[in-house]
Amino acid sequence: MFPFELVRLTDFENEVRITVRSSMDSAFWEAEIAVTSLFVKGSTLLVLSRSKLEAWVQALATLSLGQDVTWMQTDRGPTVSIQLEGERDCPEVVVEDESISMVTVRIPIALEEGWITDHQERIRHFIDQL
Repeated sequence: MFPFELVRLTDFENEVRITVRSSMDSAFWEAEIAVTSLFVKGSTLLVLSRSKLEAWVQALATLSLGQDVTWMQTDRGPTVSIQLEGERDCPEVVVEDESISMVTVRIPIALEEGWITDHQERIRHFIDQL
């Protein structure tokens, strides 16, 4: 089951990926957020919980209604925001790691049609494997 690519937002020049690396126990998983563009490349580790997975399901439902989302907004760990209409006429993904590195990265990504459905299938598949 591991590694499992939970999030893959890419247009082949810019990408944000969240890959679940391993299970810490039955309720927590170690994962990595990786951001790659022609300008910047970086990653950070995070811990996913059942509540964060459920919040991702809700975030995808909100995105499917045409609304922007912020996922994992807490005082500890990275936050991922998806703005469907960014400044460059395409979606933008913002990854903020205020609690550890104090770095924020904003990446425009021209996402393909059907990306929300793809991610709903990814999270459903991951949860079904638990």
